[in-house]
Amino acid sequence: MSDLVIREVRLPGYSFNVDVLVRSGLIAAIEQNISTSALEISGAGALLTPGFVESHIHLDKSCILDRCHNATGTLDGAIAAVNQAKKGFTEDDVYRRGTRVLEKAIIQGTNAMRTHVEIDPGIGLTGFNAIMRLKRDFAWALDLQVCVFPQEGLTNNSGTQKLLEEAIQNGADVLGGCPYTDADPIAQIRILYELAARYDLDLDFHLDFDLDPGWRHLDEIARQTLAFGWQGRVAVGHVTKLSVLPPPQLVDTVSLVKDAGIALTVLPATDLFLMGRDRDHLVPRGVAPAHVFHANGVCCTIATNNVLNPFTPYGDCSLTRMANLFANVQQLSTAAELEACFEMITSAAGQLIGKEQILAIGEEATFVALPAETGAQAIAEIARPTWGMKRGRLSFEQPAARLLSPGTV
Repeated sequence: MSDLVIREVRLPGYSFNVDVLVRSGLIAAIEQNISTSALEISGAGALLTPGFVESHIHLDKSCILDRCHNATGTLDGAIAAVNQAKKGFTEDDVYRRGTRVLEKAIIQGTNAMRTHVEIDPGIGLTGFNAIMRLKRDFAWALDLQVCVFPQEGLTNNSGTQKLLEEAIQNGADVLGGCPYTDADPIAQIRILYELAARYDLDLDFHLDFDLDPGWRHLDEIARQTLAFGWQGRVAVGHVTKLSVLPPPQLVDTVSLVKDAGIALTVLPATDLFLMGRDRDHLVPRGVAPAHVFHANGVCCTIATNNVLNPFTPYGDCSLTRMANLFANVQQLSTAAELEACFEMITSAAGQLIGKEQILAIGEEATFVALPAETGAQAIAEIARPTWGMKRGRLSFEQPAARLLSPGTV
């Protein structure tokens, strides 16, 4: 691998542009005007960031609008539509659709990802096997973490636990849960914590996905996290119930989550699309206020969730777009607020999946170049990266557009 130097880039923490020398896939030097005969890349004043981290996505059920539709637009409708469609999934089919999404994500600057994969007797390990192939085949550009979970329920779906354990034994990285689809949600939660302890795995739950504040499973997740000593190893996604809590209850919930060391992921596109379907006016947004938790020291992330399927019938895998959507929904506008949104798709997301990276000498040369001066600007303008690098090798590029005014050559 040849040495190369990236000229004139912005780095967080530096008040001036610097050069970055890359040697053997690592950052060898960061300083101004590095003298070297190495191959040069012009940074053109771009903001260099370790890259975006997709902390919650479903590759196995992406890009299936050609074969199923959510007629009701509800969560139940989406689950039913996908349940029917996945009966026809094959390993090659999942691989092809996953490839389409990964290629989009890489070009949008994502170089680390946690994907959830459905496991049940209906689909078996078909989706899992395809995703494990993708993990191997795309390692040149992206670190893919695989979370297996029982979308259709666990205690009510005989054989699912055995399949989950088989997937774990065959390389699954994380164990997920979906209590709200289970006949006995508390039992599912307990079983999953027991499995996580047995196999030493982190946990990631789809949780409290409705707008009824009268009940929730978050309290049981917090209780079990503390009981098993799993602080810092549990994430919860959606938790749309948080969006309807009055301020005093929200404050109490922030303390509950922080004390238990639970991370929170919001999925703005999906939550906006599915929530509030029973209303014909004053429709609630249904997006958890992650910025409030983030400001109080909770690890919070913003993620895509689904792409072109009955849960979310759109998506281009741009995390700056998703963070911008979240900022719009929560009416965030200050530089500090937008910078927090940037952190929720970079450093905080990296922390959640255990892939946090920094730009420093001796660290892996994995980063993307953004046409922005700050993370806040990148969110405000939905900046698209111009190129990216993984372990010292360029992984993609998309040159900036040019205006062809009269006289342009």
